[in-house]
This record gives sequence, C-alpha cells and structure tokens, in this order.
Amino acid sequence: MIELHVPQNKTNEAERLSALANLGIMDSPAETNFDELTRLAAATAGTRSAAISLIDNRRQWFKARHNIPFAETPRDQSFCAHALEKQQMLVVPDASRDPRFMANPLVTGPDGIRFYAGFPLVLASGHCIGALCVFDPATRSGLTQREIDLLADLAKIATTLIETRRYRRMGEIASRVIDTTSDAVMCVNNAGEITFWSRAAEKMFGRSAAEAIGQSLDFILPRSMAAKHHAGFRRAVAGGETSLVGGTVELMAVRADDSEFAIELSLSRWGDNASNSGFAAIIRDVSERKVLERERQHAREFLDVVVKNLPAMLFVKDTATREYLLVNRAGEEMIGRSAEDLLGRSDRDLFPQSGATYELRDTETLKANGPTTFESTFTRDDGTTVQLRTKRIVIDGPERPRQYILGLSEDTTEVRKAEAEVLRLAHFDALTGLLNRASFVERLHRLVTSGAPIALLSIDLDRFKAVNDQFGHPLGDEVLAQVGERLLALKGAGDLAARTGGDEFALIVVGEEARSRSEQLAAAIVKKLAEPYVTFRGTAHMGASVGIAMSPDDATNTQELRQCVDLALYRAKGDGRGRVCSYNAQMDADARDRRLLEGDLRRAIAAGDIALQYQPLFSAQTGQVTSVEALARWHHPTRGPVRPDVFISVAEESGLIEELGDRLLRQACRDACSWPNHIKVAVNLSPLQFQTDGLCERVSRVLEATGLPAERLQLEVTEGLVIRDVERTFVELERLRALGIQILMDDFGVGYSSLSYFERFRFDKVKIDKSFVDRLASSQASKAVIRAVVGLGQELGMAIVAEGVETEDQMRLLVELGCTHLQGFLFSEPLSADLIGTFSATTGVVTHQKVAL
Repeated sequence: MIELHVPQNKTNEAERLSALANLGIMDSPAETNFDELTRLAAATAGTRSAAISLIDNRRQWFKARHNIPFAETPRDQSFCAHALEKQQMLVVPDASRDPRFMANPLVTGPDGIRFYAGFPLVLASGHCIGALCVFDPATRSGLTQREIDLLADLAKIATTLIETRRYRRMGEIASRVIDTTSDAVMCVNNAGEITFWSRAAEKMFGRSAAEAIGQSLDFILPRSMAAKHHAGFRRAVAGGETSLVGGTVELMAVRADDSEFAIELSLSRWGDNASNSGFAAIIRDVSERKVLERERQHAREFLDVVVKNLPAMLFVKDTATREYLLVNRAGEEMIGRSAEDLLGRSDRDLFPQSGATYELRDTETLKANGPTTFESTFTRDDGTTVQLRTKRIVIDGPERPRQYILGLSEDTTEVRKAEAEVLRLAHFDALTGLLNRASFVERLHRLVTSGAPIALLSIDLDRFKAVNDQFGHPLGDEVLAQVGERLLALKGAGDLAARTGGDEFALIVVGEEARSRSEQLAAAIVKKLAEPYVTFRGTAHMGASVGIAMSPDDATNTQELRQCVDLALYRAKGDGRGRVCSYNAQMDADARDRRLLEGDLRRAIAAGDIALQYQPLFSAQTGQVTSVEALARWHHPTRGPVRPDVFISVAEESGLIEELGDRLLRQACRDACSWPNHIKVAVNLSPLQFQTDGLCERVSRVLEATGLPAERLQLEVTEGLVIRDVERTFVELERLRALGIQILMDDFGVGYSSLSYFERFRFDKVKIDKSFVDRLASSQASKAVIRAVVGLGQELGMAIVAEGVETEDQMRLLVELGCTHLQGFLFSEPLSADLIGTFSATTGVVTHQKVAL
C-alpha cells in the first residue's frame, strides 16, 4: 500500500459534517464539470470506474461517477471513509486479500472491487469531506508516481470546483438577498468611490445606480458631517482605529431631495490586497424607528409621570424576596414613609405588627389564577389609620415567569365613611336624626309580631305648612330639626322616635306601662312642641296633635295598628288641634260613617242635591242690599240637614271639592242673572280649589256659559288659603281680578292675620269675623281691633264688612266704628234664590227690624 501524506484535519467530526452541510452539495443534480473530472480520473489511472465521493454521518454519496451503477452506499461499505479517516491517499492493490475489505459486499459481489485508490478532498478550512477515487475489478500492484501526481491534482481540482460552486451559490443567494432586502447595500473602493449600489439604495436615497457609482462616499452624507466621516474613512483605509468599520454606527444621511434621515451603517472590509479590496456597507433607514423610539421614550416618561402622580398607591414587589421594588408618590403619602425607606425591604421588615398578614395576602395572590382584592386597615407610624382596598396580580419579568407582584391600593376611607352615611340614611332621617319611615315601620312590625305591649304615637304638626309656605323651606327645615331634638329629649331610653313624613312624626313606647307612659309622653309632646321656635328669621309658632293606639289591645297586626292611630290622630285634629286622643272602637264606626257619607255626597253632587241659599249684605249707609253670599246646603234623605263644615270637609278629603265647587259656582252665577243688576253674588273658594290648575280658566268658562258679567261676581278667600302658598295664591288672585271679579277676604282676624297681605294685594272687601262682633259690647280689645281694621280699609280703599250681626246694639256700634257693610240674622236669614229679588224689591232700606217673609 502506497500512502501519500496530506495535511491533518484539525477539526472534529461534528464540525466536518457542518462544513459538508454548508456546501449545499449533497443530493444535488449532476453537473458536467464533475462528470468530466471522473472520466478523466479513470482514464488517468487506467481503471474501469472513478467517482467523487462525499461522506456524511451515514452514507457515501457520489457527486459524480463513471461506470458505477449505484449513486450511494452505506458509510460502513465505503473505501473512501478510510481515506477520510486517515486524511491520506489510500491505495488497495487487492481488496479480496485486505482484511479491511475482503468481506465488503462491494468486493464479494459480481465484478467486485479489487483495486482501489482514493485521494481525500480537503477544503481550505481543513475539513475533509470525501475523496476522489478510482477502482477496478482486476488486481494491480499500485500506481505510478505520475498517476499519483495527476490524480492528486484532480482531487485538488475537484475540491476547488466544490468550493467554487459554494461561492457561486453564496453569490447567487447574496444577490437575491440584496435584491429583496429593504436595507441598502453599497460597496466603495479604498479611494472612497462607490462601486456598487443596490436597488434598495436607489429607493432609499432617491438616486439611481448610474448616478451613484463613481461618486464619493460623501455623496450620501450631509455637508455638515462629510468632513468628519471622510477623515474616519481615511483612517479605516490606512488600517487605523475607527468606529466606522466592524460595527454598526448611527448617523444622518441625505436623500436626493436634500432631506436628512437617520440611518444605521454597518461597514466591513473585503479583499486580500490593496488592488483588490474595499469596503461593503449595509445601510438601514431607521428614521421610523427613531420616531418610534422617541414615542416609546415619551410613553415611558408619560407612564412615569402617570405612575408618580396616580392618586392610588402603586407598588411592585419581587415574588422571591417580597421586597418592594417600586412605590409611587401616593403610596408614600398613604403609608406615611418615603420610597427610600420602603424600597429593598419587605412588609415583615417594615411593619412588624402587620407585615405577616400582608405577606400572607401576597402568598394567596401567588396561588390564585388571576387578580386578588383585599380590604385592610393600615395604621401609620403617627397612629392615624387609612382604609385600603388593594388589588394584586402576578406578572412575568425579564428574568423569570411570575417575577413580580403588581399592586394597586385605593384609599377607601372616605368611601367607607360615605357608605356608613348611606347606611345611616337608609335607616335615619337626614334632617332630624330620627328613624326614617321605612326603618320605623320595619321595627314596628317586629315589635307587633312579637306580641310585646307597645303604644304607637302619631304626631302631626299644626300650622307647619303655613309656616313653611310663608317663611320658606330653610326655616321649615330648621323647625323640623328642632322638633326632632325635642322628641329625642322627651322619649324614654327604650322608645323609638321617627319622622314618617314631611311634618309627621311617630313614637313607639315599649313595655307593660306603655299605655300610661304614652299618655304622659303625648301630653308632654303637645306642650313642648307648642313652645316657640327660635330660627334665623325670627320666632315661629306651631302646635301638634297626637293620636295613640295600643298593641295588642287595639290591633294585633301592623296595618291595623297604623289605621287605629290614624283615626285617633284624625279625631285629635278634628277636636281643635293641640289635642291628644287615644283610639277607641267608636272611631272605627265614625270612620265607616264618614266613608258612607262620602258615598252619599258623591251621589248628591251628581244628582244636583246640593242647594244654595243666599244671605244678603247691606250697605251701612243706605240700608240697601248690595250683594249676597252663596251658602251651600245639603238635606240628606235619612240624616236630614248636614252641616256645611261637615260635608265640605268630606269633599276636600275625598277630592270632590273641585267638582262641587264648579257646580255651586255655576249655579250661583245662573241664579244671579235673575236678580237686579246692582246685586252681586259672593262665592266662597276652598283652599284645595287653589291647589288645582286652571281655576281662573274654569271661572272664566262659567261666566261665559251663564252670561253673568264678571263685575257682579265676588270670590271669598280665607287667610288660611292665602298662607298655604302666598306667591301662587296672589298670582291666581291677580288673574281673577283681571277678569273683572272682586276679591274678598273672609273671616279676617281668626287665622294667621298678617298686614303684609294688604301690601301685596288690595282686596275689594274685608269681612271681620263674627267672633269680634260677638264680643263687641263686652270687649274693648274687640272694639279696638274693629276700629283698626276699619281705619286700614279707609286708608287702602277697602270696604269693611261685619258679619254675624244679631242685635241692634251691635249694628249701632259697627256703624259708629265705620263698617261699610253689615250681614247677619238681624237683617235676614239665608234665602232661596227666588226670594232674593222679592226681598230686595220689598225692603229697600234697612229699618232695623228683621224682615218677616
């Protein structure tokens, strides 16, 4: 065996296989130059067959073969593998006698190999990838030196072809990459002249290859930077140190339109001698990236500002050490410590008393699949506390999954206070501090259901609406607050007090002595609530009425008990206000009777059974009838005559007053049309009629329908009506007066007399209440009041009517005091409509004798 020494392969098998793979030659199609080389090798050696064998980890594959019927063999059958292993020429004269190959199928088979010679294919990198081999079925003694030299040269040629093929392939790939990449590629020689200009460079700089090639590298640089970069390039050519070569630098470039933009330049040297060398540059347009970087920087700065100024505490902890890594400004304020004091320390370090609890919350968050939320009370170093709601979530970090705990803590102290206030308001009245209606009813129900003896007191304020309407809601609220204070001061420790409505209150007295205690308490309430109320606008006066009902004596369920106490309160108010009334069974009968009366009244109104009578008013100077007052009368078929105050009250309570009032007004106007033109008719208005919309329109329609001139109609209102809603009442009265109707104030002096009314509205007549007339002879005060009212009427141009005149002495004194008109039984009882005309015609002048008709 003749062996030829070749350079030793200094690399391991893995590196050799990588080098073979990088060639991209395995299983490639046949190529003519390799095929020609194998024919030449066979001819040179005088053998039947020749091949270029490439060996990977499991087989040998023939890139080219001459007179060989197969394209590859397993590696363990390869003769060339032995040449590769030794990296030396291998010659086998007779394989059938060589222990290494005598059992090889390639030897033992038909036309088996006898003679073999292989020459390793060694790349410039030192990697042996296979062999150029020749073989023959006949034995031979060996090769001549000339054959060896020629075959060795052919092996070198094969290796060169393989590497050239790789370079050509790499060049094709590089060309395709250059054609497809968005990065610009250019080459410059050592003189700094551009020698290559890619399509991407044309697009990036806006200059064609024809314009660029031959230009200086300064061609792409801004003028202000050209000199600096030119000097750096000269140092690179000279082999000096510069940041331009071997790395990536950022600098500004210029386009054909002189616009500057940011680029990344990667410059590398190529070539192996001065005449054949230069620099290759890859240029990337990073202007958009720069914009994004600026935006990201802005976003980071913005996020920093947001985090720093977030009103909630934001913190980040390391999941391994539980140490704080970030705490914002709000966190410093909430905890009462600086970030420098917190960072790098755990809750256990910072808060010895409660740190273990906070750490447990972190552990629970780590075990959870998502965010967790916890409520806690945190005590600062100064002893103040803050309520916190903290939401935690585990997030991944750059070093490991689930690296951080991100927490957001809100100060819920004020929210908790607000919730407590909402809860309080759900049970207590905000103005008085007493229980509200819903809470009171719920507690009442529990007590009644339990069977415990209790007394229920229902309290209604007398005159509150008048005070509220006259002086305004702020004063009314202040009065209600004082009522609440007085009730709280009066009630027992176990009693319950509530505000159940606008001016309605209630108390529950509990215990075996509930009845006696409730009566004493009710009396004390009436007395206490009648005391003056000192307010920011002066002193207000009111009173209260109280109803009492007992459970289980009067009722055994809540609804019935409340009905009982309502009846008791109704009776107390009906008895004259400022009273206390306890429920009794008769009240149920009275209530049922009132409901029956309401039904009868409803039918009587529909049937027109409510009649009118008229009481004349006489001029004190002439004695003539000047007007009549319409008075409603109802003769019930079984009850007989029903007092007007009774059925008018029922009508007001049941909502029938509007219909009744409209019917009576229409009837009065119709009757008046049949009387002498100088006689006017006066009709009383209920306060509730003023609370419904369209009063003026309804009156106008009645006048139009009946034909009565508006100047013959007078409407009487009471002080109580005025005070209910002063502003609205005066507006409505002005509208009625605009129609030509006269407005009279009735019962002046018995209600809530206020001279301010006369300043706001000029009444046509004022009727002095009968109570003053009754006391005229015995009371100098009554006489003084009448004199003052008469004087006021003279000054303001108002007629003054004295009603309820029953004696001649009363008449004489009233005339002396200056009353302009008189009305009463002394002159006439109420008359039917058909008698008014006759009465007027026959009497003429008052003769101080009651007219007998």
